[in-house]
Amino acid sequence: MLLMTGFVVQDFPELKNDTFLRAARGEELEHIPVWCMRQAGRYLPEFRESRAGKDFFETCRSPEACCELTLQPLRRFSFDAAIIFSDILVVPQAMGMEVQMSPGKGPTFPEPLKEPEDLQRLKTKVDVWSELDYVFKAITLTRHRIEGKVPLIGFTGAPWTLMSYMIEGGGSTTHSKAKRWLYRYPEASHKLLSQLTDVIVEYLLGQVQAGAQALQVFESHTGCLGPVEFKEFSLPYLRDIARRVKDQIKESGLDNVPMIVFAKDGHYGLEDLSESGYEVVGLDWTIDPRSARIRTGGKVSLQGNMDPCALYATKERISEIVKRMLEGFGTKGYIANLGHGLYPDMDPENVGAFVEAVHTHSRQLINRK
Repeated sequence: MLLMTGFVVQDFPELKNDTFLRAARGEELEHIPVWCMRQAGRYLPEFRESRAGKDFFETCRSPEACCELTLQPLRRFSFDAAIIFSDILVVPQAMGMEVQMSPGKGPTFPEPLKEPEDLQRLKTKVDVWSELDYVFKAITLTRHRIEGKVPLIGFTGAPWTLMSYMIEGGGSTTHSKAKRWLYRYPEASHKLLSQLTDVIVEYLLGQVQAGAQALQVFESHTGCLGPVEFKEFSLPYLRDIARRVKDQIKESGLDNVPMIVFAKDGHYGLEDLSESGYEVVGLDWTIDPRSARIRTGGKVSLQGNMDPCALYATKERISEIVKRMLEGFGTKGYIANLGHGLYPDMDPENVGAFVEAVHTHSRQLINRK
């Protein structure tokens, strides 16, 4: 496959397993594809060894390190897709904010946004190709090193999720500081969300030009919004991202790539999400698979949604849970995944059992037809 990256034509190895991409398009398959959010993560001993003593964002800025971490789970498990190792907070960094990753605490913004005048601290124009070139280089390098084994997914955080981090200064249970902006400074909130959207669109387009074969948008903080706030401060920007990315991909003459929206705890917005311009809607474990099928009306493929904590069960129990999940979703237009990312204390063997169960049970279900 030939792909234009900046001014260089990339000749990538031919894709050998396109099951994930076909599922995103709703096509008939031999087995249901499976991958996991945070499949390149601390649950793997080789990941911990590679990351030992290294600054998190320093790792993110190393294409070689990101490539290696992305490939590690593929050496262990028969995943049907890989997702580039990076972090959603590289976008606020590109906009001029300092972000640190504190051990045991997570991401921290030493100088978060407190009042609307703080928006002046952000760059008015972000040169995405310059600021985030390390992500694009990591994607291109990984596309070559993955040797066509499975498709490579690129990703970003959604505007509301990034905004909440930038105002809260890190993780939060209430997101009260960020929500204060929505109620007290709605105009400034929309200004920030628009700025983030502009950067995200360019960032995702750059990822496709670098070699990403699918894109996922993480709206991780949907659960702290009500339906009214979601429709005003999240959904319009999610729609705008999908529309603008697709339009620019078409204008650039690039191949269309499937886009996934994952709005965690956004069960109240499922119908809206199914009409937001994405081919796939990711689900967390709080949504019943059959209900999700009915509510989305066959408009999109679905992804998810096993409770990550089910991986603490025995392998036999994991197999039973997977079988029930697949029966609920059906075999067409479905990508198996967890309802959230893998946790650091999970047993890699149980992750392997999950992947094997998806492949085994889905083949049996498809052959019964």
